[in-house]
Amino acid sequence: QVQLVESGGGLVQAGGSLRLSCAASGRFFSSYAMGWFRQAPGKEREFVAAISGSGSTTYYADSVKGRFTISRDNAKNTAYLQMDSLKPEDTAVYYCARVRSLYYSNIHQSDEYDYWGQGTQVTVSS
Repeated sequence: QVQLVESGGGLVQAGGSLRLSCAASGRFFSSYAMGWFRQAPGKEREFVAAISGSGSTTYYADSVKGRFTISRDNAKNTAYLQMDSLKPEDTAVYYCARVRSLYYSNIHQSDEYDYWGQGTQVTVSS
């Protein structure tokens, strides 16, 4: 069984930064890609960023490219999302997730993931 626990959310002014962490339990953390998604009130959950198991490949939504950086420390079983130049439209609950399989075809889709954290709230004030 895999458990994912996010931390690092909070309230920040526009232009500020936050760093989210996702601590994972279970084995073989480095074998699986990890992703971050977010859901704003009244909106569907959307892809934010993902990273391959080794950390060598990253993927970003166009809306966060150049402002957010995903990374991972496999020795600590932890994934991170560094968020800079935050905007009010980044306000959402942020979730980390682990892909269902070692082989994935569309890492941007939520149904590629089977384990999810409980979410952490990020609020950006204008």
